[in-house]
Amino acid sequence: MKKSFILPLLLSLTACATIPPKNSDNICTTFREKDDWYDDARKSFQKWGIPVHVQMAIMHQESHFVADARPPRPWLLGIIPWFRSSSAYGYAQAKDETWDSYVDNAGSWWADRDEFDDAADFIGWYCSISYKKLGIPKWDTKNLYLAYHEGHGGYMRKSYLKKPWLMQVASKVARRAQIFQSQLNTCKKN
Repeated sequence: MKKSFILPLLLSLTACATIPPKNSDNICTTFREKDDWYDDARKSFQKWGIPVHVQMAIMHQESHFVADARPPRPWLLGIIPWFRSSSAYGYAQAKDETWDSYVDNAGSWWADRDEFDDAADFIGWYCSISYKKLGIPKWDTKNLYLAYHEGHGGYMRKSYLKKPWLMQVASKVARRAQIFQSQLNTCKKN
């Protein structure tokens, strides 16, 4: 292979990588930068009834809008990369088995966890199940997040009560959703 061919190939491959938004703390800036994202989150809202600001707050917590986010890899003896603690992957940090259930029941066979539109749809789907199965209101970000993190069974068993750190994170996600809602109200006027 010629050297002159390798550099353009590498540049084109890196151009395909999705770069997170520059200011993920401002949802209006994020939606301006990633112009399809609002439409994708809105479609998920129309399909599942989970508000855009709730979806985005959960995604912000899970991946900070990094398309290929994964849990950190532990190192054995400080030098050997070890197995990750979870199969969570992508914008929504969906685990393999939960993603497979989504694809089988609501998604499409070509859905990918590292595609924003699919991740937004996944979050809407999962939270709508939390609403139907657990009775969590669609605007209750804190409890939707707890069910999202712990799974529906864990939420029913109230496993989160033994995790004070998770309760703090869920409160943080709820505050983020309020901030995002306020920001959305402002930028919709513009």
